[in-house]
Amino acid sequence: MDAVHRSSEKSFMSRQTSTPILQAATIPYRMKKGSPEFCLITSIGKGNWGFPKGLIDPGETPIETALKESDEEAGLSGEIKGKPLGRFIYEKWGTELEVTVYLMKVSEAAEEWEEMEYRKRAWCDEEKARSRLHRQEYQELLGMAIKRISKA
Repeated sequence: MDAVHRSSEKSFMSRQTSTPILQAATIPYRMKKGSPEFCLITSIGKGNWGFPKGLIDPGETPIETALKESDEEAGLSGEIKGKPLGRFIYEKWGTELEVTVYLMKVSEAAEEWEEMEYRKRAWCDEEKARSRLHRQEYQELLGMAIKRISKA
């Protein structure tokens, strides 16, 4: 797994030293005409484009959380492909959150899903995904995803 990337609007000196809250995410993709398409969703608050992610609940593994969040936030079912692509840390709610990101090959995209009233969902080729993604960490992880898909 690659190094942990940190994202913060605050200075390094003001960072908390407590253990980050753990989250898991997927970069969902499907193949269309021999090329990958990636599923992006909007955040509920600001409407920024990103990938499904959420808090790892007690008793859940990171993979279970990643798959559950993909279903709840985007209506996607699929299979995790390999080890995590990487991790990043960001600040929210006055604390640090550490996100482990997995590549997920989508087998089904539901017409209706739990959070469809709160989020937009879009399938994008690499170029369009890069232009929409809000976080720099997602840009880097998308590049890792593309490399892994091309080796498969």
